[in-house]
Amino acid sequence: MTTKNIQVSPEDLVAAVDDRTACICYFGGDPTPQLPHALLTAKLARNVNKDRILRICWETNGSMHPTWLEKAIVISLESGGCIKFDLKSWSESVHIALCGVSNKRTLENFAIAAEYIKQRPVPPLLVASTLLVPGYIDELEIGSIAKFIASLNPDIPYTLLAFHPDFLMSDLPTTSQELASQCLKAAASAGLRRVRIGNVHLLQSR
Repeated sequence: MTTKNIQVSPEDLVAAVDDRTACICYFGGDPTPQLPHALLTAKLARNVNKDRILRICWETNGSMHPTWLEKAIVISLESGGCIKFDLKSWSESVHIALCGVSNKRTLENFAIAAEYIKQRPVPPLLVASTLLVPGYIDELEIGSIAKFIASLNPDIPYTLLAFHPDFLMSDLPTTSQELASQCLKAAASAGLRRVRIGNVHLLQSR
């Protein structure tokens, strides 16, 4: 069975934006490999819809070259959108275990993005989240991530997400309420003012 290679131009994608569209969000798969295409699409969409609100938002692991990151930040800054970093861990060894690569560039890029916050504090330009993977991400990891975020700006919103066993990590348990509570306290103790647990409905009682 062969897979057909389907290519969609920026112009074709922009044609799908109608007057009910108030935000274009690049997520559900990191946009980094297609950033040139995504940025061109976003710019064209904003030009066509320049007389109304059309926010551009990104969710990313932050692994792109800083030059492309800054282009993404600027278009979000100008449009009223945001960029969300998925900070998977603080420890490089844990990050390699989970993702196969170092997190150095992710942390460096997050610090770069934080420098833009003062240009538009509201609504938040930069937000972050971490998946609470049992056995890998605990209150020590979260405390270290939160301390890093707070050192840049304690008002950066930070969301802790419950893990659900799927795909290649189906042998792990779902995040417990106890672990989530411990991590929430660690993040708050590190100095963050806007930290919360996101998908609480997934949390296990034990």
